[in-house]
Order: sequence, then structure tokens, then C-alpha cells
Amino acid sequence: MKISVLIDNIENGSLVGEWGLAICIEHNGRKILLDTGGSEQFLDNAAKMGIDVKEIDAAVLSHAHYDHANGMDAFFASNSRANLYLQSCCRENCYAEKENGLEYIGIKKGWLEKHKQRLSYINSDCFPLGNGAVILPHRTEGLEAEGVKAKMFIKEDERLVPETFAHEQTLVLETESGLAVFSSCSHAGVDNIINEVRRAYPEKKICAYIGGMHLFKTEDDEVIALAKRLKNSGVDRIITGHCTGDHALEILKNELGDRLIAMHSGLEIEID
Repeated sequence: MKISVLIDNIENGSLVGEWGLAICIEHNGRKILLDTGGSEQFLDNAAKMGIDVKEIDAAVLSHAHYDHANGMDAFFASNSRANLYLQSCCRENCYAEKENGLEYIGIKKGWLEKHKQRLSYINSDCFPLGNGAVILPHRTEGLEAEGVKAKMFIKEDERLVPETFAHEQTLVLETESGLAVFSSCSHAGVDNIINEVRRAYPEKKICAYIGGMHLFKTEDDEVIALAKRLKNSGVDRIITGHCTGDHALEILKNELGDRLIAMHSGLEIEID
């Protein structure tokens, strides 16, 4: 399996960075796109990396936030065949409390209708994407506490309710070394996501965890505690960036050493 980070917060030479994430995964003869970044810029990076997005077989939207969905329009214009898989509850209704008040952070208004022919909605505890790839929803109870902590909300019938991140999903790929777990922002919590995967695959080892961890506003002691849990988790590789935050990355690196790899645009990694 080959992982190519098409765009992340950190630029790399001629490859631009932005607050967003898009990853191309080559796995068992297929190409899967995880997220579309915060704009169409991931397409330019892909071309410079020698990746033809026309060859993408399937696309997965990790969750309904702009920094993962705003390149959707450009992707569909460039690729005529891949459907985008998203949770059935995905709507254009995600908000966050910012310093200047409430801010819309969701999929661009009207895009779910505009692209409805290319969208595949999932309502399953374990959706088979094929060839050893599955999509898992969150089934951990009490995730509204994570929404309150993150100051993120869903608008339902003109009411704002705390996020449960029901629109967030985890991509799991089987490799010879074990399971590679992709969670682009890990809003539900890294521990919860790892436990959900282990419940779904009790006999399988998790060999890699790939994605942001939404730690950029988290207190140091919480990051240190998470780093220690990851160190004892049995997960061989942690590949993280985007919303993890530079300071949290330093703390994680101090604890995890070479087991942690920091993301940047253009990063390429192979997992056997």
C-alpha cells in the first residue's frame, strides 16, 4: 500500500500547503482518494507528484467540513467515474464557535444537491468498499462531549446541538502487516477510534494510524497523556498532521520517536 499526501498544512518545495487534507491511497490494485482538501489546489500538487486523478477509483469524505470537502467540485470535474462515499447523515449544517462568533464550517451550500449523482451515502456499521477496504461509522456513545469540547455544533430545525460527529467515518485498509486506519481529523477521539476498529476486527493488529488528531488547541498534559497511550497501544506507525498542530506534534514526537511521522504535502509512504 502506498500513501501519498496530496495536500496538508505544510508546503514542500513547489507543492503548496493549506488548512486541509487530501490523501491518495494505492491499495490492492485500486486508487482511493481520501478527502479533497480546502480547495482545488490538491489537484495541482497531484499532477506535480505524477498522480493522475482521472485514475481514482473511489473517493471517501472523512467528514462534512470545508477543509476536506471544498475540492469536491474540482475533483468531479477532473474525474468522471469515481463516486464519493459519505455518511448518510451528512448535511450542509456544521458550525463552530470562533472568537468572532458562530461560523459555518461545512460543505459548501448547494453542493450535495449539485453533485448528488456522484455521491454514495452509507448507512452501515461496516461498509465494504472492496478489495480489503471498509468504512466504519462512529458507534461510541457520549460523543457529544467531544463536540462540546471542540465547540462544534450541528444545526437541526434551526437549533444548534453539540456535535456527535455522526458524519465522520474511518477508512480501514487491510495489509499484510495489519490494519491501516485513516481518520482525517479524529474528532471522535483517537482512543475511541482505535477501540472502534478493534471491536470491528478483534483478531487483527492495527499497524498504522494515519490522519490529523485535532490537538492544536489541546492542553499539553492531555497531549502527553495521549502520547503515552499511543506508545503503549501496539500501533507501529503514527502518521499525523493537519489539525494536530505543530506544538502537539513536538510533544508526540518526544514520546513516540521514530514511530511518529509528520505529514506534509508530497509525503509518500509505503506500508507492506
